[in-house]
Amino acid sequence: MFCRLMKKQITFITEQKQAFLHLLKWLLLILPVSLLTGSLVALFLWSLDLSTQFRQRHEYLLWLLPVAGIVIHAMYRLWGRESEKGNNLVIEEIHQPAAGIPPVMAPLVMLSTVITHLFGGSAGREGTAVQVGGSVAAWAGRYLRLSPAELRILLMTGVAAGFGAVFGTPIAGAIFALEVLAIGRIRYEALLPCLAAAIAADIITRCWGIHHTTYTIRYHEFPAVPGKWFPFNMLLLLEAGLAGILFGWTSRMFVAVSHAIKKQAGLRIKTIWLIPVAGGILIIAMTWLAGTTDYLGLGVHSDHKGGASITAAFGDGHIDPWCWLWKILFTAITLGTGFKGGEVTPLFFIGATLGHSLAFYMGLPADLFAGLGFIAVFAGAANTPLACTLMGAELFGSEHLLYYAVACFLAYYCSGHSGIYSAQRVEIAKHSGFTVVPDRPSDDGA
Repeated sequence: MFCRLMKKQITFITEQKQAFLHLLKWLLLILPVSLLTGSLVALFLWSLDLSTQFRQRHEYLLWLLPVAGIVIHAMYRLWGRESEKGNNLVIEEIHQPAAGIPPVMAPLVMLSTVITHLFGGSAGREGTAVQVGGSVAAWAGRYLRLSPAELRILLMTGVAAGFGAVFGTPIAGAIFALEVLAIGRIRYEALLPCLAAAIAADIITRCWGIHHTTYTIRYHEFPAVPGKWFPFNMLLLLEAGLAGILFGWTSRMFVAVSHAIKKQAGLRIKTIWLIPVAGGILIIAMTWLAGTTDYLGLGVHSDHKGGASITAAFGDGHIDPWCWLWKILFTAITLGTGFKGGEVTPLFFIGATLGHSLAFYMGLPADLFAGLGFIAVFAGAANTPLACTLMGAELFGSEHLLYYAVACFLAYYCSGHSGIYSAQRVEIAKHSGFTVVPDRPSDDGA
């Protein structure tokens, strides 16, 4: 018996030694990826801020958006190769490493996204950061001659680093990289490498002097009363659940409109370079129709008092109750016609302003429901409920974590099996009414 006990102890020590060496190996591998990704994200955010401020001071630049579309198209035709697939190429390479991610993807997407924002396109920044991280990781993987299995993990750390650095949410960045690949399945083999990469990249970005926008939820519940059945506001939880369903339907609407515009643009406009020209003209016309520039760019801040923006949604003032719908159209046209950027920050705008409007008309805490919409619409569109719940805790604090989870989980459940990333696979259905086909892309779902 003593011999068996000693054998078990020796086996345990050997396992711990192997685990330590494995973790040390990945820490050494991700360090250069995180350092370079965090630095490039810092450069990108700084450039994006400058371009946004310049465009807001010179509104005439919007008239040059069709020309900017031609420039972006030409850049990708000359140097882009497979880079035009964007985030989907990164996800495809993680699923099955093939031709690889070209090193030119990082500078190309950074420059094209800045151009998009400089001339008034409605886009985000997450897509750019993820592509930067994926490109850096792919370059490092080729240089180190990693095996396909190791390269998959390194690519996932690049995604985590880019996402965590661009929003200042390393925990959400790590879980996003594990969760976004397939609906219903998380890749736990990359858990610690992704977390380490996201933390390191976030630190590097902050060391460059980059400051992220602060969002505050001022609503506080009364302390739970001992002996009560529910240590929370049951009515408010039900209202958060109802809002979560609406957020999920909104996610589905965004995805459907985005896919439809991209498909119809390709079918109806045979000359490819005219597609971004048409998109730019539409954005100009819609800006005139809406009578405001609030739906251009990121939408984090408005350039005039009383305008619609993400930060305004967390305030007590009244904003246009239909601004979330305007943002869906502006962003779907921008990205669907070939301009570059991400979908996530516009989804934050859509969710936060919709949540604010729901709260305004239902007599609910506007800042809380703006926060719920902020994360839940993204959760439904990207099919990443866990990452978005944790993002809520990182951005807004953990006091309302239960409400975050209810809103994000229901938005995920009600958004269908489509998503903003067409390379995302459906591995486990959200409900029994959907038949899972192996390797089925999410945009083929119901």
